[in-house]
Amino acid sequence: MNPKTRTRSRHPASFRRFTVPPALRKALVPAALAALGLAAWEDVPLPRLLKPWLAHAVEARSAQAPVAAAPTLPLEATSHEPSLMAAPRLMDEAAPAEARADAPVPGDALALPHTHARRVDHVARAQGLRDLGDLSGAVTELRRALHDDPGATDALAQLGRTARLAGDTKLAIAAYARLGQVEASDAGALVQQARLLVSEGRFAEGVHVGEEALLRDPEDPEVYQVLGRAHLGANELASAILRFQQAVHLDPEHGHALNNLGFAYLRANDNARAVEVLTQAAALLPHVAYVQNNLGVACERLGRLEEARAAYSAATRLSPRYVQARVNAERVGRVARADPTGQVLPEPLPPVAP
Repeated sequence: MNPKTRTRSRHPASFRRFTVPPALRKALVPAALAALGLAAWEDVPLPRLLKPWLAHAVEARSAQAPVAAAPTLPLEATSHEPSLMAAPRLMDEAAPAEARADAPVPGDALALPHTHARRVDHVARAQGLRDLGDLSGAVTELRRALHDDPGATDALAQLGRTARLAGDTKLAIAAYARLGQVEASDAGALVQQARLLVSEGRFAEGVHVGEEALLRDPEDPEVYQVLGRAHLGANELASAILRFQQAVHLDPEHGHALNNLGFAYLRANDNARAVEVLTQAAALLPHVAYVQNNLGVACERLGRLEEARAAYSAATRLSPRYVQARVNAERVGRVARADPTGQVLPEPLPPVAP
């Protein structure tokens, strides 16, 4: 044999390029993904080229795994213990979720149907998003939590607060209504629900929910406060005054209840009592502009123009954009200059109590 030919035919092994056959590559990639743990990859957004490999790996795992009996769900699940879920599996997020024992009833306006391969703490996620200012994302996570456990009290309470901050009052009302059903002996959720109903102008519903809260906790001044606001909105002055009086009786330093009681007296044209309780309210809430404005109206109706002007000035100083208080102050100033004994009976602004 020619030595030159022998020399040229010998190449070091390190210079040979090894190419994985397509069939072997197709088998190795899914196996590698399975070894890394598919449960950790199913929720991770992958590049488009890797998605077919992941789907193939899931199919291979399903074909190799022995058929197991369906997990047994508990017969009863309390509102504080979520029911057990089936074994994790990859599912299409857009596909309808399979029926589960812990799934919410059809038509549940609070729950947001979703699927995931492993348990996710949606409430913790919502808290983190809320801290970052993403109220919409927080609402989404809380609704997902309610899909997993429709009676989760923490998720319901947070959804009520977060939806209210996000401006979705109807969703907040529904959340507090569900929470009031789950916590059958607590009045707090019903008080929040009634407040939101009043803010929406649904005064009759607010009275109904407030009366239910009263049955649960007749010693809570906030129950009487929200009932008074509901009656006041419905123009039921006698009932409103009674409820505000009961709130003040239980909490004599409840500044907002005193303000609303004084406003109700103004609506009933009981101006002397209005001045008395609004003076107390202004002392307890010295930095609230609308309390000062209501006090100014009461004093002006009694002809105490200097006190009225001082109250209006305080209101405009506390809130420079408070247009009605500024208008009232200018009117009293003109009346005092033209006729010190003259009186004008202005209409007070509605109370703004929490």
